[in-house]
Amino acid sequence: MLSAAQVQDVAAELLEAEATRQQTGLLSVRYPDISLDDAYAIQGAQLATKLAAGRRILGWKIGLTSKVMQNALGIDTPDSGVLYDDMLFPDGGQVPRGRFIEPRVEAEIAFVMKAPIDGNVSREDVIAATDYVSPALEILDTRILRADPETGMRRRIFDTVADNAANAGVVLGAQRHDPGDVDLRWVGAIVEQDGEVTATGLGAAVLNDPVMGLVWLARRMASYGHRIEPGQIVLTGSFIGPIECPPGTAIRADFGPFGAVSTRFA
Repeated sequence: MLSAAQVQDVAAELLEAEATRQQTGLLSVRYPDISLDDAYAIQGAQLATKLAAGRRILGWKIGLTSKVMQNALGIDTPDSGVLYDDMLFPDGGQVPRGRFIEPRVEAEIAFVMKAPIDGNVSREDVIAATDYVSPALEILDTRILRADPETGMRRRIFDTVADNAANAGVVLGAQRHDPGDVDLRWVGAIVEQDGEVTATGLGAAVLNDPVMGLVWLARRMASYGHRIEPGQIVLTGSFIGPIECPPGTAIRADFGPFGAVSTRFA
């Protein structure tokens, strides 16, 4: 368990890493007894600092929603992070060179809300509160090293959660759909990197139903005193593995009748 002072110190360290594009070491190595509550407290301290500096909450992301990723990390629960208003990139646009440290991209289904949800909500509550769903790309980055250079130990969920669930950006596709009209489990994407198919996946990989991601998120957020607000974007989790995006990379995700979304890294 970390002290309040340690939580604030680590939060400041991660904000500095983001600003300078210089990664810091694994928290799980430095603090072997770190807990998931500690990690969310560190994330929350960064949120408080950013809001005080004028940033706004654009929405939320859900990660580690597939069984493959959960098993790889030895966990049985997703994680979540915050989307800020400076994280939204235009569909078909360009991500400036140097904006991120080690950017990667995932294909996801985004929900845009028209009513608040919090607490013990149902699947039906989520659908009723959703304005529309769209194809999306999530841009990942890591302010914490992916592996410890001395031991080779890889990041654990505590590192990822403290690092805002590796969240860095979002690209929304232009197409909008009523979630009640689409079986999101069967919404899939063919993802191309520089014109070559790199990954494919189906929405069913996200907790067997992307809507259930919001059910989980609303319940988790309520335990930390937050809720999902109208107008906010929620990324429900990836159904492909992350794709590395060095400078010059072009990404396009073709969701078929559901739409398409693309971005390029300068």
